Amino acid sequence: MSLSAVRIDDEAVATPAVSVQDLDVVFGAGTGAVKALSGVNVDIPEGGLVTMLGPSGCGKSTLLRALADLVPASAGEISIFGRSPQKAREARDFAFVFQDATLLPWRSAIDNVRLPLEVGGGAEKHADPIELLRLVGLAGREKALPEELSGGMRQRVAIARALVTRPRILLMDEPFGALDEITRDKLNEELLRIWQETGTTIVFVTHSIPEAVFLGQRVLVLAANPGRVREYMPVDLPFPRHLKMRDTLQFVELTAHLRQLLEEC
Repeated sequence: MSLSAVRIDDEAVATPAVSVQDLDVVFGAGTGAVKALSGVNVDIPEGGLVTMLGPSGCGKSTLLRALADLVPASAGEISIFGRSPQKAREARDFAFVFQDATLLPWRSAIDNVRLPLEVGGGAEKHADPIELLRLVGLAGREKALPEELSGGMRQRVAIARALVTRPRILLMDEPFGALDEITRDKLNEELLRIWQETGTTIVFVTHSIPEAVFLGQRVLVLAANPGRVREYMPVDLPFPRHLKMRDTLQFVELTAHLRQLLEEC
């Protein structure tokens, strides 16, 4: 799949991979109820890469978890390839990557990647775990234990593990947030390469404005109290993207616009 062929405008999207309509998520009941999300509407095209940005407590992770059938909708609808989140989970349409790699410390890298096949039953469509470790830049480290890998390497294993069932959507909740800046930059470039090679739809939550712009075809900005869509901003930067783009006037203007939006949220 060529990145240059991926478009996010409405004319290119017949049936979105993800469609969220008038979504509310409320935690608790009665006087103690807290509305985490209110009236969220967003479509994400198949093969797209959308980043999600917003102040703490705006519901970014809640929205991601609602897509993953980990948080129930209080009102509205979520459709993933025409299915409910529950049906999409059962069909293994998506996989989740958390901030912590959550690898089993007694299992090697290759055995951690194989874990979803063992737990959920070997999927006929599964990818080759060895090939996935090559894809994420860990060829030759198949037998390494997590304690023998750096933080960035462990996250690479977590990404490979998420891809082993060939999910159509990858949901990523601040997966690089705990890493140092240099490692984070390298993994940003790696993620774009993986996206190009797999064609997987990606929804990526981050607190970093530059990361949101560098990765995303669009940036979904949420405001807080309650969480709601503030803007769904297209990022008109060419692919492939390189870190030097961050020094361009266009990149600086996009990040400045997002910073202003967040200050107003």
